[in-house]
Amino acid sequence: MAGLEVLYTCVTGSLTCPQDALVCFVHWEMIKGGYRCIGSGDEPRSGDRKSELLPADWSSNKELYSLRYEGADAKMLLKAVPVDSAVIFNLMNCSTQQVTDLTVNMKDHVDADHLDTFDRSVVFINGDGLSEKVRAQLLPPQEKKAGRRSLREDEDEAGGRRRREEDDPLRIPSRRPGPGTQREPAVPPFATGGADLDPFGSRGGGGMIVDPLRSGFPRSGFDPSSGIPDILPPGAVPPGARFDPFGPIGRHRPGPDPDHMPPPGYDDMFM
Repeated sequence: MAGLEVLYTCVTGSLTCPQDALVCFVHWEMIKGGYRCIGSGDEPRSGDRKSELLPADWSSNKELYSLRYEGADAKMLLKAVPVDSAVIFNLMNCSTQQVTDLTVNMKDHVDADHLDTFDRSVVFINGDGLSEKVRAQLLPPQEKKAGRRSLREDEDEAGGRRRREEDDPLRIPSRRPGPGTQREPAVPPFATGGADLDPFGSRGGGGMIVDPLRSGFPRSGFDPSSGIPDILPPGAVPPGARFDPFGPIGRHRPGPDPDHMPPPGYDDMFM
C-alpha cells in the first residue's frame, strides 16, 4: 500500500482517536481510485486545490468529517459519522446525487493503542480486508471507456459467434442460404399435378403409381412368368409384366390345425 505511510506520517499530529485513522485510510483509498481532495466542508472555497494530502482542518470536527474530492468526470462528497463503536461513511456523487455507504467497526480494523507511530500491520487490523470493503461498497465502480474496435476484432467476434451457433445441438438451421451454399433447383410454377400426367415417373420425377417390379424395393423369389401350378400355365404372364396375384400361390399349403382353438374344458374326459 505505497503512499499510506507518507500520508499517515504527515497527519500523525492530528490523529487522536480511532475514527481519525479510519478517515485517513478511506481518504487514501479515494486517492488510489483516481480522486484528489479539494478541501473540507460541504461548500467549495476560493483556496481549494487538488491534492493527495488531507486539508489542514480535516479532523477539526470529531463528530462529522466532511471532505470533497474531484475525479476525471465527477465531484464527490465524503462524510464520516462516528456512531458508538463504528463509523458510517457516505459518499455522494454531486452531479447525480447517488450515494453509497459503508459501516466499519473500529475495533475490528484499528488498534487505538498504536496511533502515534505508523506500522500498517499494527495500526490497521486486516488492512487488506478493509481496503476490499472500501472499494466494493463505497467507491463507485470504474467504468470502462469504450474504445474504437478494429475490423479484425469485429471479424473474430462474428466468427466465434457463428462457430457457437453451428455447434449448438438445439439450433434450428436457417432456411436462408448462406454465402457459398448451392441453391436447390427451382420448381417450375406450373409443375403442380405432374405426377398425375406421368404416373410411372418415366421423366425422372416421382410417379403416383408404385410398380413393385421397378420400384427398387426387394422382390420375393416368386416370378409370375413361370406360371402358377393349377392356376396359370408357364408363359401366361409376360416376363416383367405387372401382375397382382388373384389367389393363394399353391393349393397344397398346410391348413390350420384342427385343434388350433379347442373349446374350453376340451380335455375333460366326460365331454
